[in-house]
Amino acid sequence: MIPCVALLGGSFDPVHHGHVALARLFAELLAPTELRVLPARPWQKAALQAGDEDRVNMLELAFREAGLAAVVDRREIDSGKPTYTVDTLRGLRAELGPEVSIVFLMGADQLQRLDSWRDWRELFDLANIGVAARPGYRLEQDAMPPAVAQEIARRLAPPQQVRTTPSGLVCLAHTLAVDISATQVRAALQDGAASGPAPENGATAYLARVVLDYIQQHNLYRN
Repeated sequence: MIPCVALLGGSFDPVHHGHVALARLFAELLAPTELRVLPARPWQKAALQAGDEDRVNMLELAFREAGLAAVVDRREIDSGKPTYTVDTLRGLRAELGPEVSIVFLMGADQLQRLDSWRDWRELFDLANIGVAARPGYRLEQDAMPPAVAQEIARRLAPPQQVRTTPSGLVCLAHTLAVDISATQVRAALQDGAASGPAPENGATAYLARVVLDYIQQHNLYRN
């Protein structure tokens, strides 16, 4: 069986339960040789609130707490500049070689705007794509931009086939029902809701306890 690297990229500002659930889902579906989490310097988003090292530390805490063996891939933050996913995948493909299965993981919300990414069709030449459902975002073709729907339709494959194919396929997972955004989490933190009496009313509903402790100890997301 050929090696398989599952790659979950994101701002992780901060890492929350939704990120971990998505990684766990595809770890179970694909049984990858390696799971990598890649803190991004995204060109599409405004300035990040947490620094690079804080985001890395929170990722390591969250995935260790979840019992998921994950490697933090620092290539984007070490570049020191905003990066595009296609460039990251070019570098990873050059590093791993042509035979390894690379599966880039994303949520359904990202799939619905995939055609806004730079050189988005080239992504399929470099990797497979694993997409997880998210409440409020449908995975049916009529919910996608037509060009994206056309690409996805001809590339759909079961997890076992994606696991053993270097690139070009898409696996849709309809079983993830976690609806959390980093914007929600930051708002809860800024509102001081995490100190409320009911955990579900604040950031403790979204974050691993170790991550929340880290945020409090380092006075993150206060403004």
